[in-house]
Amino acid sequence: MQLLSNDQMAVADRAAVLAGVSSLALMEAAGTAVAEAAATLAGPGAGKTIVVACGPGNNGGDGFVAARLLAARGFAVRLGLLGSVDALKGDARAMQQRWQGRTEPLTADLIQAGDIIVDALFGAGLARPLAGDAVAAVEAINVRRKGGARVLAVDVPSGLSGSTGQAQGPVVEADETVTFFRLKPGHLLYPGRRLCGRVTLAPIPIPESVLKAIGPDTFANGPALWRPAFPSPDAEAHKYVRGHAVVVSGGPETTGAARLGARAALRVGAGLVTLIGSPAATAINAVHETAVMVRIAFGPNGVADFLADTRRNAVLIGPGAGSDETTARSVLAILASEAAVVLDADALTAFAGPSGERATAASSFGFMPRVSDIDTNPEQLFRAIGGRSAPVVLTPHEGEFRRLFPGIEGDKLARARAAARTSGAVVILKGPDTVIAHPDGRAAINANAPPWLATAGSGDVLAGLITGLLAQHMPAFESACAAVWLHGEAAQNFGRGLIAEDLPEMLPRVLQSLFEQSIPIPGGSALSD
Repeated sequence: MQLLSNDQMAVADRAAVLAGVSSLALMEAAGTAVAEAAATLAGPGAGKTIVVACGPGNNGGDGFVAARLLAARGFAVRLGLLGSVDALKGDARAMQQRWQGRTEPLTADLIQAGDIIVDALFGAGLARPLAGDAVAAVEAINVRRKGGARVLAVDVPSGLSGSTGQAQGPVVEADETVTFFRLKPGHLLYPGRRLCGRVTLAPIPIPESVLKAIGPDTFANGPALWRPAFPSPDAEAHKYVRGHAVVVSGGPETTGAARLGARAALRVGAGLVTLIGSPAATAINAVHETAVMVRIAFGPNGVADFLADTRRNAVLIGPGAGSDETTARSVLAILASEAAVVLDADALTAFAGPSGERATAASSFGFMPRVSDIDTNPEQLFRAIGGRSAPVVLTPHEGEFRRLFPGIEGDKLARARAAARTSGAVVILKGPDTVIAHPDGRAAINANAPPWLATAGSGDVLAGLITGLLAQHMPAFESACAAVWLHGEAAQNFGRGLIAEDLPEMLPRVLQSLFEQSIPIPGGSALSD
């Protein structure tokens, strides 16, 4: 499940060589995997031309290996080189010399001749935008792909950063990508995930022991990452052992969001769940709920009083709460308790800077908050988080993130990490490539969320899943990672037509499958978008 940045992968390559693995053997293994993928992409039958587009570095060396092996298997192969043969050095030069075919200049006409194009121009470590002839080559590959050719990228599509999934200029749009030893963050983060197409992880002879020296702290989110910490009650367990989750309801017009969170907390295994709120909200919640309990709590003081009983050990506030002074005061009261806390939606916006900024953000959703007479900027929230021992999880989408962390810039993985350090909380930066970050630097990237999760209320369900797992004493980072994965898996199981109410009802099926199967750490299987 480890993901390696460009720099970490370079360390792994060097460590393998120091351990006695020939760098030529590594290149041969990588090229062999590329050749196998290209042959599969070409399929049976004659008449297809494979164009291998090679760059001047080791990525091009992998391309020379693939071209040699494909030609030996009887494929019609043409090889185009960006630059001159005389400029090739080291292993790339050695592999070019083993290639028995013609090395042609890489031109648009040559690319146009390919039915299958292998992009071996530049690997994940490219640190600058493409320029000159490289731009022309990338554009020609993309034009040919639109004309019907299939494109296979080596390591990452040329022009894409393996560390961030971002591109500063033109980038190859691939149908498939073959990478080696470990995936990189750029394979999972958008737009990289879309530009890579289907990603295959191929083994090469880098010893697993090199990971100990690297100490990877970025992971592909999945059961192998958090399954050992997932709560599993024994035969003597009772509901009080499984924790008591509390969900703070919004006003009478927005109670549904809190009920979605409460239902999810109960479904994921919390022993008890209570919805608390105003008398009017509680009257509505009481009509809808059966297994979830309801209680009246009069404002922030009532919330604080309810949490004085430390058996109520996990709290969610934010869904439908309103981004006003009452919500801000309730958040601060909750953070003064001993419970684990999930802050979602309005609980975040209530602290998103000066009241004028909050009003601007809130008005875009059709309501105006009251101007608060307390300090409700992000720093106040972070101070309250920093003064407690129990964990806090923040669940912003991109808009909420920008308002809560206005000074944090960069790629998605870097921003999530910086926000976790700044806030002292586990941060879930939501999206199709959700990133979960811990203040200690650990981070996970999720890849199983289908597009139909973009529906009203799905975020409320996610917040409830986290709360339910925290109530069962699962560590915060693992709770967040598990909840995000379960959320996506439930949506995948349901399929198209999903609405938020369906997600908790899919959990029994997902959990049953999770506990029935063994969860191996993937080594050489394929990952598809």
